[in-house]
Amino acid sequence: MIDGTEIYRIERPSPMLLKLYVIRSILSGPFILITLPVLLFRYYTLKYRFDKEGISMKWGLVFRREVNLTYARIQDIHLTSGLIQRWLGLADVKVQTASGSAEPEMTIEGIIEYEGLRDFLYTKMRGYKELSAVKSNVQVQPAGGQQITGEALSVLMEIRNELKSAREALERAAAKQP
Repeated sequence: MIDGTEIYRIERPSPMLLKLYVIRSILSGPFILITLPVLLFRYYTLKYRFDKEGISMKWGLVFRREVNLTYARIQDIHLTSGLIQRWLGLADVKVQTASGSAEPEMTIEGIIEYEGLRDFLYTKMRGYKELSAVKSNVQVQPAGGQQITGEALSVLMEIRNELKSAREALERAAAKQP
């Protein structure tokens, strides 16, 4: 599992992304003369920055593009992975905001530890602090047989507490009505 300090050190995509771009260019057939240079420029100029406030991603040589997102703006995170991406151990981390667009605001490519990145972003977007105290030896054995520990357990407990307080508030409101 990847932790926050490792996420903050990510600046460039994995070299596997370059292999993916070359394969995609070859599969484009005669359009390889167009797609290969475009994807090569994208790979060599693609840079990430993860910090305490948010994510920054920039790429491009002639037409420079930069996307900055704060963790608070993130609404949802999706992982997508095609057949070739799975073979190379890659996935796209698609970050969506409430911008009203159907397309994701940012697509993070070329990260090997994409599940760890997704979990990190979920934690940051919900405003959770580091849950090192909860990541102790607390374990729950649900009916399905899988163990729930650490951060997942704390999220489930917080959801339970919020549902409980919402139910109590509804019961109080129902009791006040004639």
